[in-house]
Amino acid sequence: MINIEEVEKLARLARIELTDEEKEQFQKEIGSILDYVSELKEAPIEGDEALAISENVNQLREDENPHETGLYSKELLEETPRSEKGFVKVKKIFE
Repeated sequence: MINIEEVEKLARLARIELTDEEKEQFQKEIGSILDYVSELKEAPIEGDEALAISENVNQLREDENPHETGLYSKELLEETPRSEKGFVKVKKIFE
């Protein structure tokens, strides 16, 4: 079961505000989802042909317009508000 603090943390990460009633509702709903996922983890799948991994995992086409790696990097970095050592700097979103 997920607790209210975890619901509040998820709301902060999603940048949404929840009422106390919504927090309780989401606590129950997310808890139910997590319980269901736990049940799925326990489901036996041996011998089930429908769940077999397909041989056609990656069928990629050739790039029709290949370009040099890093061709636009300089222009991109010039347009970003913050960059460092050739990388675009963004706000930290995970704790």
